[in-house]
Amino acid sequence: MPVQVHAMNADPFFVEDGDINAARELVASANHAELFLYEGNEHLFTDSSLLSYDASATKLVIKRVLDFLA
Repeated sequence: MPVQVHAMNADPFFVEDGDINAARELVASANHAELFLYEGNEHLFTDSSLLSYDASATKLVIKRVLDFLA
């Protein structure tokens, strides 16, 4: 099954808790898996109601997800 993982490259929850390693293993072992890393250290960067919101990264996430679903 195709899958995408989106995260910031310095998000402490994603990086320090080992999720980045799991995501890399998934991409390496799956036929249709992609890992997208965005510059920054925020965890909930796509939530516009939070101070951690990153508009440009969110725009790219939305484009990639819509392309994925097309």
